[in-house]
Amino acid sequence: RRAGRRNGFVSFIAGVAVLGIALGVAALVVVLSVMNGFEHEVRARMLDVIPHVELVAADGRALADPQRTMHEALATPGVVAAAPFVAAQVLIGRGDTLRGALLRGVEPAAAARVTTLAARLDGAGGGPLAALQPLGHGIILGRELARALDARPGDGVALVVPTHASGGEALPHTVAFTVLGIFDAGHYEYDSTLAYVRLEDAAALLGTGGATGIALRLDDPLRAPTLAGVLAQRLGEAFYVRDWTMSNRTWFEAVQLQKRMLALILVLIVAVAAFNLVSTLVMTVTDKRADIAILRTLGASPRSVMGIFFVQGALSGVAGTIGGVALGLLVALNVGTLVPAIERLLGTSLLPASVYFIDHMPSEPRAGDIVPIALASLALAFVATLYPSWRASRVEPAVELRGE
Repeated sequence: RRAGRRNGFVSFIAGVAVLGIALGVAALVVVLSVMNGFEHEVRARMLDVIPHVELVAADGRALADPQRTMHEALATPGVVAAAPFVAAQVLIGRGDTLRGALLRGVEPAAAARVTTLAARLDGAGGGPLAALQPLGHGIILGRELARALDARPGDGVALVVPTHASGGEALPHTVAFTVLGIFDAGHYEYDSTLAYVRLEDAAALLGTGGATGIALRLDDPLRAPTLAGVLAQRLGEAFYVRDWTMSNRTWFEAVQLQKRMLALILVLIVAVAAFNLVSTLVMTVTDKRADIAILRTLGASPRSVMGIFFVQGALSGVAGTIGGVALGLLVALNVGTLVPAIERLLGTSLLPASVYFIDHMPSEPRAGDIVPIALASLALAFVATLYPSWRASRVEPAVELRGE
């Protein structure tokens, strides 16, 4: 009876060790999948709104010949569309409310070829962007910006920009605009700060006299840094070339750092669970010393005894790893259903859009993450079995059988 209780306890400890490995691996798979999904989702929404590459005059003034600059840019392999623009920080007010915004003056048809958001707003010439007329003082606001201003299509807003008087003093200049539409980019930063007007209106408001930059669309956004370097060499020092990764470098570097640190922390958790196998196998060896001695007297070599216990520990590691990967994938592939259910249960939002840019939990499991996780878990489990297996191989048959 005592031996049965002891065997049951050892089996329980072994089960806990396998479960610990499985939960650690599952947590690692889920966390990295969510981080991948979050990065992919935010990047996709950024690229829906911002150009892949922007060319701006180095002196900050209006471009002398925008058409020639666009022609030179389009002659570069990989550049598929170009559009002139004017961009500046302004204040937009309505009633007692005043908000900072990024004003972007565009030519509707050209802008629709460069960004997905502009194409959606243009609506093949029938959307609110196409309704912007030269010097018509129409404006299109982001959803959150319009909500902050309590503005709806047809309402009037005031754009405030600084102008310099003859004495050098900056004075506010206010121009009335009419809201022609409201867009939803799905990205809080742009929905709360971006506003579109006609290029001619922006140039007149800011006193630039014309376009201050060229927005480019590439056939592959991930090649933006490389093509930006090519364009910088081709156009010379007269232009400052900025690609989309430079505009959001801090955010992407922060995401990568968080991903690496979370992976390290969770790998340590898996390591702790894997090394629980040490105590499990040590207890098994202690419990089976007499049986090991009998095997040795029947001709089993120390290497074969070590192999028996190594295989036992390795099978526990394999079982925990396979179970963890399966559980992690199950959760990662259904996180879009599980998180809303948890939010309803708790009565709160786990992802406020104002903090995390998006309002839902994305997930993107990648083989490039899952395979290293599984291999690392197996390696830790195999290493954890070495000492107990070696200890089993060192059992002296004569000493153990004399005690029996």
